[in-house]
Amino acid sequence: MFIRIGYEIVIDSKADTVLILALSPHSSFDGRIIGSDEVHALPELPLETFLDSFGNRLTRLRAPAGRLTLWSDCIVEIDGQPDVYDWTAQQHNVADLPPETLQFLTSSRYCDSDVLAPEALRLFGSTPPGWARVQAICNHVHNQLTFGYGFGRPSKTASDAHREKTGVCRDFAHLAIAFCRAMNIPARYASGYLGDIGVPYSGPGDFCAWFEAYLGGRWYTFDARYNQPRIGRVLMVRGRDAADGAMITSFGAYDMKALRVWTDEVPGAPSDASLHDMLKTRPKTEALTLAPTD
Repeated sequence: MFIRIGYEIVIDSKADTVLILALSPHSSFDGRIIGSDEVHALPELPLETFLDSFGNRLTRLRAPAGRLTLWSDCIVEIDGQPDVYDWTAQQHNVADLPPETLQFLTSSRYCDSDVLAPEALRLFGSTPPGWARVQAICNHVHNQLTFGYGFGRPSKTASDAHREKTGVCRDFAHLAIAFCRAMNIPARYASGYLGDIGVPYSGPGDFCAWFEAYLGGRWYTFDARYNQPRIGRVLMVRGRDAADGAMITSFGAYDMKALRVWTDEVPGAPSDASLHDMLKTRPKTEALTLAPTD
């Protein structure tokens, strides 16, 4: 399966501002890429790329005062299979977990599992350990939270989302992660591209957050917002929570003026030449409606 992925982000900086961008496919992505998956800037600027401790591909730049457009556009080839599902995957005893998973058992900036531990035990203490427990957590979060862009805010924690019963996709992920960790299941934040492939159209494109839980000796993808296996995820970032994979980390003030994201299946069996031709023209997609800023 071929999927065209990309974005166009327009910002206005009030002064010279250093930005760190998490806007590239994750370093673990092993599919074929047609075109360039790198970050581009208009006007052209020096860009520095590097990997962080989670394998995220980051880009650092100094944005001048005024208008800046960030964009990327490429086509990736993936297997086209839905998220892996294994009801038999077992939960590990903490003493038997690989050391590298232990950092995903404790509280983090947005996943305050220590605060939610009593509630997690009340809700999920009687569920069978393993896949069934993580699925029960997803079911609960999916049913309890109402999605809406107006419900998001930079300071919102998992316990805030639980109390307010609202959030954006990252809040669904944070709450599920916090409940998993409170039940001694390693869980980590993930986000990237997820288009409406195999499901009804849901509105203008955006980046999406989900999470991964460690069961049966491997990491599995779970999504408390949609709560069903999906086709076409393209991972961009992983971390303890959204603080480790923010789309834009700014060391100065800026206003976001426009955001367009596309994640579209390329139909048929196109040739490489036709795929390259397709990339010569930027796709026409709807922009997300952004709240006005001061």
